[in-house]
Amino acid sequence: MRLPALAIALSPLLAACIPMKDAVSVPTAAEDYSDMCAVCHGPAGKGDGEVARDLGLTPPDLTRLAADNGGVFPKARVMSQIYGYTQKGPTGEMPAFGELLEGETVLVDTGDGIATPTPLRLVQLAEYIEALGR
Repeated sequence: MRLPALAIALSPLLAACIPMKDAVSVPTAAEDYSDMCAVCHGPAGKGDGEVARDLGLTPPDLTRLAADNGGVFPKARVMSQIYGYTQKGPTGEMPAFGELLEGETVLVDTGDGIATPTPLRLVQLAEYIEALGR
């Protein structure tokens, strides 16, 4: 009888000795923007990133997206552009952002009444870009 009692008493200690799987660190939307967007669009989203002049065209001023769309932020269009559905050709292509498309998804209605599973990081980045215009 003593052995089962001892095993039960020691089980929390044994569990503490088992190495835990490292938690995956997911970047914030601000970090994703800084890492993936700011080099072209600039830190404040004005289209004045450090490589903007070398692109052959001026990246859009992200702070004006809502203003240029009748005061409504074009969330679906922004996410489509980042996702890669709206490629414009060799001089207007966005780079591939595969890591934004991985991981957890959330249901998003972009105004068409349909809740679509969408990568969480993509949604968060679009919301960050929307906030740049406020």
